[in-house]
Amino acid sequence: MRHFGHIAPEVRQRLFHQEPCEFSADSSARLLSAALGATLYSPATRPRLADDIVKQTGRGVVSMVLCLEDSIGDEDVAEGEENLVRQFTDLAQRQSAADLPLLFIRVRTPEQIPDLVRRLGPAVRLLSGFVLPKFTEERGMPFLEALASAEAESGRRLFAMPVLESPELLYRESRVETLEGISRAVDKYRERVLALRLGVTDFCSSYGLRRAPDMTAYDVQIVASVIADVVNMLGRADGTGFTVTGPVWEYFRVQERMFKPQLRRSPFLEGQAEELREALIEHAMDGLLREITLDHANGLLGKTCIHPSHVLPVHALSVVSHEEFSDAKDILKPERCGGGVLRSQYTNKMNEVKPHRAWAERTMLRAEVFGVANEDIGFVELLAAGIPA
Repeated sequence: MRHFGHIAPEVRQRLFHQEPCEFSADSSARLLSAALGATLYSPATRPRLADDIVKQTGRGVVSMVLCLEDSIGDEDVAEGEENLVRQFTDLAQRQSAADLPLLFIRVRTPEQIPDLVRRLGPAVRLLSGFVLPKFTEERGMPFLEALASAEAESGRRLFAMPVLESPELLYRESRVETLEGISRAVDKYRERVLALRLGVTDFCSSYGLRRAPDMTAYDVQIVASVIADVVNMLGRADGTGFTVTGPVWEYFRVQERMFKPQLRRSPFLEGQAEELREALIEHAMDGLLREITLDHANGLLGKTCIHPSHVLPVHALSVVSHEEFSDAKDILKPERCGGGVLRSQYTNKMNEVKPHRAWAERTMLRAEVFGVANEDIGFVELLAAGIPA
């Protein structure tokens, strides 16, 4: 699979200076953690789940979570498990793993992990891992131990994606202690923790809050403070950190808005895509685009998505611009290892080699999985090209 692999090769050639690389469920954890992109969630009870997965693959989705937790009722868990096993078996009979997204199951209890792996049988070859809810050291360790046991029994490499969403993480008096515990747990199983996911909806629920479509998670200060502390302790670029993914965007259509749209007209006029701008505004995508940009600025990569229309904006804004690529490449030249300061090739900024090195390394990894846009290509062209005809 590859990002933007659903669009025609000749279109990719026009859009990209460096095309996104191909990867598979067997690729390195480092590559996969950066390549997750927009991770689309789906209730495990959907009756045509196998068909839905195939359909979304054709629309550019490269990672999906099939949810047995908050997206379904308590009374539907057994049905959801049975449906998952049935749908995986169906998929395995007609699809190669190489033709499908990375598939994860969000469970409720540690016991579900080995049970589901056994019940999947040969179809477990389609499974990339499990999403672990309300993760703390105390609650999370049994999940990680169950994952390790299931992996050993099945012979299938399985990743964990813990969700950081517990009240203990939100409350100021217990936050640092909770983060230290999470750090100990995930560090012990570092080779199996693919990414850490943020459960911002649960954070908001602890205070009876819900952000409006005109606002991002970063406008809700109590949420923004948690994101900052999670990145501070668990997302460092010194080799100890993990990929931390962006929070879910809840909206896909807005009936009425209080504030002006947040998308400037000029990029869309230049790309002759004014209708696209209007459609994005109508479906609350201007807020989503702003939040994705703030995710990147705050050290997050990838995003939890609950609607297929959110996938393309996440991927389009994850593509590395030609300017970013030029800066990163200059900073990482072997002859620059001693440090120093240089003017960017675009002659509009200073590149300081040592302080900007970690940024450059992360940028080059993102360039590998999402590609590098041609000089004259911006996110508008990437969005427009990815929309199904």
